[in-house]
Amino acid sequence: MLWSDPPDEPPEELRDAQIKLRRLGIVLAVTAVLLMVLLVW
Repeated sequence: MLWSDPPDEPPEELRDAQIKLRRLGIVLAVTAVLLMVLLVW
């Protein structure tokens, strides 16, 4: 790796998008579980 190479870190927007997608996935998973519980009950 040369000192002139760009860093391996993804750009700020991409990291923000990944965090938002991860949060959305968690929210959807929790919502799906709650729906299943409500439907079974």
